This record gives sequence, structure tokens and C-alpha cells, in this order.
Amino acid sequence: MLLALGGYGRAQLNPRSDIDLMFYYCSKGQEFAEALAERMLYVLWDLNLEVGYSVRSSRDCINMAEKDLTVRTALLDTRYLTGSRECHAEFEHSVMNKIYSWNSKKFLQEKVVEHERRMGKYGSSVFLLEPNIKEGEGGLRDLQTALWMAQAKYKCRNLRELIMKGMVTERQGEEFERALDYLWRIRNELHYLSKGKNEQLRFDQQEKIAHFLGYQDSKEAPAVEQFMQDYYAHATHVEHISSYLMAKATGTLDAPPERKVHSSHRPVRRSVGDFFYIHGNELRVEQDDLFEKEPALMMRAFRLAQVQGVKISIQVKTLIRENLHRINDRVRRSRIMTGDFMEILRSPHRVADALRTMHHLRFLNHFIPEFGRLYCKVQHDAYHIYTVDFHSLFALEELIKIWQGKYDKSFDLLSAVANDIEKKELLLLAALLHDIGKGQGKDHCNKGADMIPTIARRLGLNKEDASRLEFLVRNHLQMAHISQRRDLHDDALIVQFARQMGMSENLRMLFLLTVADIRAVGPDVWSAWKGLLLQELYEKAYDILERGDLYLESRSERIRNRKRRVVELLKDEYSERAIKDRLKLMSMRYLFAQRSENIAEHMRLIMNRRDQALAFNATNEPDAKYTELTIVTVDIAGLFTMITGVMAAFNINILGAQIYTHKDGLVFDILQVRGHQG
Repeated sequence: MLLALGGYGRAQLNPRSDIDLMFYYCSKGQEFAEALAERMLYVLWDLNLEVGYSVRSSRDCINMAEKDLTVRTALLDTRYLTGSRECHAEFEHSVMNKIYSWNSKKFLQEKVVEHERRMGKYGSSVFLLEPNIKEGEGGLRDLQTALWMAQAKYKCRNLRELIMKGMVTERQGEEFERALDYLWRIRNELHYLSKGKNEQLRFDQQEKIAHFLGYQDSKEAPAVEQFMQDYYAHATHVEHISSYLMAKATGTLDAPPERKVHSSHRPVRRSVGDFFYIHGNELRVEQDDLFEKEPALMMRAFRLAQVQGVKISIQVKTLIRENLHRINDRVRRSRIMTGDFMEILRSPHRVADALRTMHHLRFLNHFIPEFGRLYCKVQHDAYHIYTVDFHSLFALEELIKIWQGKYDKSFDLLSAVANDIEKKELLLLAALLHDIGKGQGKDHCNKGADMIPTIARRLGLNKEDASRLEFLVRNHLQMAHISQRRDLHDDALIVQFARQMGMSENLRMLFLLTVADIRAVGPDVWSAWKGLLLQELYEKAYDILERGDLYLESRSERIRNRKRRVVELLKDEYSERAIKDRLKLMSMRYLFAQRSENIAEHMRLIMNRRDQALAFNATNEPDAKYTELTIVTVDIAGLFTMITGVMAAFNINILGAQIYTHKDGLVFDILQVRGHQG
């Protein structure tokens, strides 16, 4: 007898899906089954089909199912194709009935572990910009895993039987089928577009699939961004459907009995507040209609879960989802909502967990509608790894890592600055909202900042905090732009930037927000070199803000002291007159930008050059992961172009350059470079 397994057994094949077959034999039919399998398989392989097969008896099936989770799972999807009906009846009686009679507890536990392992491998975020449609979160495997667990728990062969037994409602069944059909249509086209086996929605394929599904470019967004925004929304819904069904199968949806005396077999039920209780490390509600009567208490659920260090149960999550439509402007402005939200941000623990859960349940979209416009919003480029909303959450998490001291070894200035922040919650709110203008088109910094006064009033922020929040959103790209694209040795630029900051607290917050924003873009975007540039800009601007007019007055004195120090360092090597003459030829910009020790090293390079056309020095900076090249030569037209051309020819990336020309025409160029392999 021939049986279909896996996707073929479920009658769900895509163009490049594997075909899994089992040649099942009864009593003494092994030799015939093996011979038949060999003849059939060669034909299928000649047709270039990917075929997985097995030749088994009932004993083989039972033995392997007991030992191997994958085999037991595969048997749940068996479908009769052809062969002896008597043999099929024996298979149903000897194999399937026995498997369904087994205790499902171990199977369910192993499936949960397998699910968590898969999330770790393929990404535990729905919002990856190139998601895996089969194995990633919100993909086909989530639905299949949930169905397998329900089948094992309730002894059902398919979704229809689950509905018939009342384990799944008709509405839930329809949602399951629609979710499956949506993913199946996309996967079908993905397979047609791919040359080999591929389950990842890559950038070039996303555009083609978007047009295939009928999306068209509009003023609001290109077709591909509209498609991916819908995909992420569907994937989030898939994750909810599957997690609900998995929770039902594992029994975590079942409400516990009233509080009883503690025993080793039953977790204690503990009341928290008037309407909530904790059972089994999960927050639950006393009454299912609580949020219908008091929708503002949805925020209280997140706050209590944070304070108590527990998860929000599937029961409460489902109730929140069902009552999101009740969050109107009056509810948003209520003291319970705004007060608890700001307390969540002020808390030293589990802030990110609370906000991630709010986002996952779409609660954040309803509480801050402006943020809701970013929901699943894609930036279709290779630079941004996550959707805009998830990037904002990651930026907030980066700030939390700074406060936790995660970057003390690589960038110790961050913790020192972070510990001086007066209102941590305001900076976290800025990270959450810094990109809200991206839902409105170009110039997102100013468009986002223009929304802040309304949001601030709704949250009950005072005038000073509202003004600072608006400032941070409007200027959140300034430090990155200036540090990476402007000359940090230009005093006028630094003074102008410091005046724009206005006060030290603005500068501190913007510095930390900039670091968090860059780190949250993707794993390879941040570099130690960018950190050094930001630190230099921060320290120079901070010096101006703290010292005011004294900064300008001290510049000439600082340069005089620097010259004296250089003479002191070099007087044993060169004549004092030669050193002073060379110092006179150097520009004020150079003398102010370089430290005394650096100037002395540069002087040695110049003095030792003598009549040579070129002097050259290379110094490795292992901590910052770059090499600093110092070049001394006579100025000619197009010199810097020639230098950069040589670098490009050898695939060397120039991170930064400081170019100086002395009064006698001598060129002094300092370049920070990195090879193509880092």
C-alpha cells in the first residue's frame, strides 16, 4: 500500500515541495514493497522530483514513532493513495489508533521545545525584512505545529474534526483556513520565481510577488512596501492563531480553580489588585468582561505583569485583542492609561518586554495612533533590517542596554552620560517615537516632531518635557549627519551645533538617542569609528555648553601650551629653532585639533623626510578596528583624488580623513582606513 506523508499527505504541495511517500506492507510483503519502491522511485527521480521515502511495516512505524518526534508527527499527516484496502485498514488499526491512544503530554512538550528551537534558528520576530515564509515566526510551520498539537491532544485527524468536537469554533476554523490560504498563495509564487528550493522572501522576489498579487505603486508607498506591510500584519495574525491553539492544547488557557492550600502539584493562585490574579507565572483576569466595562485597565495588565515579573496569559491577551476597538480618545487620556504607561517607562525592569507585548497585541497602535501608522511599515532597502515600528522598539532596547552597562568595555562614555539623564522615561519615549514621521512621507524628522505636542498633551507631559521630546524627534539625525559628514575640526560648526543644543541635557539625550538609533538599524551598521566621531562631537559641544565664552578665550592659551609641550618633547632630537619654525607654518586648525603627542610624531615624520618626495606612516588601532595612515608630501593639483583612487584600487575603505596644508605648501593628510575584510 502506498501512503502520502508530510505536505503531500495534507494535500498541500507547492511547485518545489518534497514528495514524501511510505510503502507500507503487511505480513510477508516486504520484498514486494521494496522492489516496487525501487521501480517507482527511479521513475520519479528521472522526473527531477525531490522524493523522500520509507518502506515500513506496522512494527517499524510504532518503534520509530516511539523514538523519533519527527516520525510521529509525519504519521499524523498520512493519506491513503493506492493499494490494498485491507492493508490500509490494518495500518489504521495497528498504527494510527495506537499512536492516538498514547499520552500526548510528552509529545506536546517536545513540540513546544521544537518550536522554540526553530524560532531561535529562523528568527523569533515576524518583522524580519526577508522573512522565511515556512519556518519563520508567523509562517506556515506555526500553523502546522499548532494543528499537530491539537490533533494529538484531542485525537482528531484534521481541522474539521476539531471543529466537530467543539475544540475549535467555526470562526476560528475559517480564520485558520484563510491564514493558510494567504501564505500558500505567496509560497506558490515564491517557488515559481526561485531556481532552487527557497522559503525566504528576498527583496527582488518581494517586488515580483507584490505585482503578481495586484499591488500597485501609490503616493503613500510603492507596491512592494504595501505588500510587505500586509504580509507582516497577516504573519502577526498567524502567530496569534497558532499560539492560541497551542496554548489550548497544552492546557494553559484553562482557568484555574479558586485559591487553594499550596500543594506540590498545583501552583498557588494569588490576587494582585482588585481585578487580576497570578497563577502559574501568568497574569489572568477575574472576569472575562473586565475590559468591556473598564478598557483603561488593559494598560494596568501590562503594568502588573511588569511589576510582578510574570507573563500575560493567553486568556488576557485574547481579551485585549477583542477589546482594542474600545480604546477611544477619552480612554487614551485617562489617568489609568497615561499614568500606568509612564510608570512602565520609569521602571528599571522589563520595560522592553512590556512594550513588545503591547506592540504584538496591536495595543500600542490604538494607544498611540500616530505610532500605529508605522505598524509593519517596510523600508525596502538593504540598509534597514527591520520594519520601522520594530526598529523603534529596538532603539528603546539599545538605551536600556546602555543603562545596564552592556557597552562599558567598548564605549565607556555611554554609561557615564546615561547616568546623568534626569528623566529616563522621556528618553525612552523619544526612542519609541523618533520615527513616527515616516508614516507621513519625506522629511520625517520635522513631520514627526509636529505630531509631538498632541501626543504630549494626551500623555499629560508638562511643557518642558513636551518641548524636549519635540526637540529630540526633530533633531534625531543631526549628530549622525554632522559627525560622519562634516569637519569636526571646524570651530564655527561646533559652536553652531552647541548653540542648537541649547543646554547640556538636550545634548546628552540626543547623543544617547543617536547611538541607540544607529545600533538598532542592523547588526553591521554600527562601528567603533562612528562611535569615536560621535564622542568627539559630543565632547566638543559639551565643552562649549559647560564653559560658554571661556571656551573661545581658552583656545589661544591652549594652543600656546600645546606648542610649548611639542618643543619640550622634541628638543633632544632637533634644534629648538627648527621646531618653532615648523610650528609657525602649521595652521591654527591643525594645532587646535591635534594633541601635543600627535603633533610631535607628525613633526618627526616631516623632519626625517628631508629631500624625499613622500613620507608615510601606518598605525593600527585594534580597539577601533581601523588603521591610521599619515602621508606627508608636496601639494599638487588632484593629490587627494590620486590618494583615494589608489585606496579604491586596493579595495580599501576610507572611514575618515583630515587634510592639512602648511604655509610652505607641504601637505599633511591623516586617513582612517579599513580593508574590505575589516
